[in-house]
Amino acid sequence: MGDGDLSISHSKSLELIAHQLGFKDWNTLYAAIGNRPAASPVNIGETVSGRYLGQAFTAEVLGVQAIASASRFRLSLDLVESIDVVKFDSFSSFRKRIACTIDRQGVSAERTSNGNPQMVLEVSQ
Repeated sequence: MGDGDLSISHSKSLELIAHQLGFKDWNTLYAAIGNRPAASPVNIGETVSGRYLGQAFTAEVLGVQAIASASRFRLSLDLVESIDVVKFDSFSSFRKRIACTIDRQGVSAERTSNGNPQMVLEVSQ
């Protein structure tokens, strides 16, 4: 609207947004959506399973943080059993705790050298 030489106040713009989304006014819209955190695909204390760097695991979720407009989630996981994340016969690197970032489907954007996601979590939709 500003590009069309039509100046409106901040409060008027909020009212217009509410009307465009089908609400009576801004207060009604805000009451409906509020400022609650985005729904995560997993919750703290939940037991999850999946694959990390190709290794199957089961873990307890220790922490969840919404990032990037709540389309991605940073997780802290405590594995039930340590996993070896190195695929080399004469070297090992066992992990008991994992920090990762996933999308709503439980898949990381980060990839391994063969193109597979680093983390694939089994999440219920």
